[in-house]
Amino acid sequence: MSLFVLAETPAGYGLLKASDKKMLKNADLAAELGKPERLVEMLKLKKFVKFDSAAMALEEAAAVSQGQIPPLLNSLLEDLQAEKKASLAVADLKLGTAISNLPKLNVTPVAGSNTMDLFRAVREHVSSLIPGLDQDVLDRMTLGLSHSMSRHKLKFSPDKVDSMIIQAIKMLDDIDKELNVYAMRTKEWYGWHFPEMAKALNDNLAYARVVRHVGMRDNFKDADLSEILPEDVEVALKASAELSMGVEITEDDLKNAVELADQVIKFTEYRAQLTSYLESRMRAIAPNLTALVGYLVGARLISHAGSVLSLAKAPGSTIQILGAEKALFRALKTKKDTPKYGIMYHSSLVGQATGKNKGKIARMLSAKVALGLRVDALGDDDEEDEEQRAILGLTSRIKLENHLRRLEGKAPLPKGTNVTPSGEIVTAGQFTLKEASRYGVDVDGVTDHVMGDADEEPAAKSKKSKKPRIEVVEEDDVDMEDAPEDSDDESADGPAKSVKKLSSEEYERLAELSGLSVKKFKRKYERGDVQLNDDGTPKVFSKKELKKLRKSDEAATPVKNSDKAVDASSEKKKKRKADENGEAESKKDRKQKKKRESLGA
Repeated sequence: MSLFVLAETPAGYGLLKASDKKMLKNADLAAELGKPERLVEMLKLKKFVKFDSAAMALEEAAAVSQGQIPPLLNSLLEDLQAEKKASLAVADLKLGTAISNLPKLNVTPVAGSNTMDLFRAVREHVSSLIPGLDQDVLDRMTLGLSHSMSRHKLKFSPDKVDSMIIQAIKMLDDIDKELNVYAMRTKEWYGWHFPEMAKALNDNLAYARVVRHVGMRDNFKDADLSEILPEDVEVALKASAELSMGVEITEDDLKNAVELADQVIKFTEYRAQLTSYLESRMRAIAPNLTALVGYLVGARLISHAGSVLSLAKAPGSTIQILGAEKALFRALKTKKDTPKYGIMYHSSLVGQATGKNKGKIARMLSAKVALGLRVDALGDDDEEDEEQRAILGLTSRIKLENHLRRLEGKAPLPKGTNVTPSGEIVTAGQFTLKEASRYGVDVDGVTDHVMGDADEEPAAKSKKSKKPRIEVVEEDDVDMEDAPEDSDDESADGPAKSVKKLSSEEYERLAELSGLSVKKFKRKYERGDVQLNDDGTPKVFSKKELKKLRKSDEAATPVKNSDKAVDASSEKKKKRKADENGEAESKKDRKQKKKRESLGA
C-alpha cells in the first residue's frame, strides 16, 4: 500500500509520495524529519498544481477550510485512481472524511496525531520539497492569502453580522451599571438640598428631569411639572418642598448637580435608542430565537456562545445550561444535582412556570431554541417578510404556551392565537363594533333658504331625527311592590345606592369635611360608600363597617327559616325512633314464637 502526502500551499496543491510505506509507524520520525536532507529523501514530489490567480487561491482555501473538495483538488486526486490501494495523509480531518466519500477512488485518508509532525516538517521545508518555490515569495503569498481569508470571513454573510449584537448587548449592560451609579449620585447630591424628593420619586429619569427643570427648592411653588409628573405627585412634592429639612446650597453646587442630571437623561435616551437597535438586529439575524426567548435573552445567548453559528451547533442540553457553567462543575465535583437552567431562566416562559415545571419548560424551550437557531443560521433568507422567517419560532412558542398551561392546570390558548416577533401573545381577533361615520351636513350643496316656504319643516325633522340608536324600553315591574320597604331598611343600615350627581365645588367641599382627597372621595361616592346626612355632612363607610353590615344582613335572613328547619329535624328524629321501636317489637315476637315451638316439640 503506497503512502501519499497532500501538501497545501498558497501557490497550489502538491502531491508527495513517501519512499517508506510504513513511515508513519516509525517511532523516531520526529527526529528524522528535523533534517531537510533526510526529508527530501523520504518524500518525492509526484505532481504539483498551481493556482491561476489570488481569487482562485481564496476560493480553494475557503472550500478546504469548510471540509469541501474544490475543483482543482478534485482534478489532482484523479491521478490516484490508478492506485488500487493507497493511503493519503491530510492535515484536516474534515477534508479526509470528504475525500473518503469520493466515488471511484480507493484511497484511505490518514489524519490525526500521527501526521502532525509530518506536516510541520513539510510546511517548514516546502521550498526544498517543491522546486521553483522561493521562500520569500512563498511568505508574501501566505500573508496575502491570510488577509484575503480574513476579509472573506467578514464579508461572507453581511446580513448575519452577529458581532454587532454582541457589542450592543455588552454596551447595554455597561450603560445599565453606569446609569445606576449616575442616578444614585444625583439623588445623593441633590438630596442634601431636598431630601424628601427621593422618597416621593422612585423613577430616576423623572427625578433628573425635575432637578433640571426646577433647580432650587424655592422654585417649586411657581414651577409647572405637569409634563413630567402626575398631578397628585406634583401636589405632594410642592407641599414637602415648603417644609423640607434640606440645607441651602450655592449656585455652583446646583450647576454641578444639574449637569449630572443631564448626563442621566442623555444616558437614558441613548439606552432606549440602543435597545430599539438591538431588537431590530435580533429580528433580522435570529427571528426564531427572538420569538422564543425575546431579544434580550437571545442576544445574551449569542454573546455567551460567540456567534450565531457556534450557538446553532450546540445541542439543546448545552443551550439550557449556558451561563451556569460554574454551578454545573461544582455540582459534578460535589456529586449534587446539576443546574436546570442558566441564561434561559430570564425568558418569559420559564418565568411563568412554577416549581418543578420550570425545569421541564426550560428543557423543552432549549430544544426548540436549538431547532430555531439552525434555521436562523443555516436557512435561506429569500423571504422578505419577518413573520414568514420566524414562523417556526412562533408556532413553537404557541405549543410551549399550551403545554405550560396544561402543566399548570389552566385552560389552553384559544384557537387563532398568535405570537408577535417581540414575544407578546395576541389572542384571536374578536368582533368589535366601530362607530359609524356620521353624515356630513356641510357637504350638501342645497341650503335652507333655497327651499322657500318650507324653511320650518327641516328644523322640525332635525329635532325628531335626534334619537338614540338603541332605545331603552323602561317597564314597570309589577312583582316588585315591596321594594320601597327594603330600600328604607337599606338606607338606614348602609350607604345609599342611588348616587346623585355633584359639581366639582361640592366634591371639594365634601372631601375636606370627610378628610379625604377629592379623587378618593369621588370614587367612594360613586361606588356608594358615602352617605349624605340631613345636615349635608358626609358619612364615609369603611371596609370593616361594610363587611359588618353585610354579615348582619346575611345573619338576619336565615332566622326566618330556622323554625322550619327545627321542625323538620324533630320530625326526622321521631321517625327514626318509631322505626327502631317497630324493629325491637318484631324481634321480641320472633323470640316468643321460637320459644313456643321449642316447648310444643
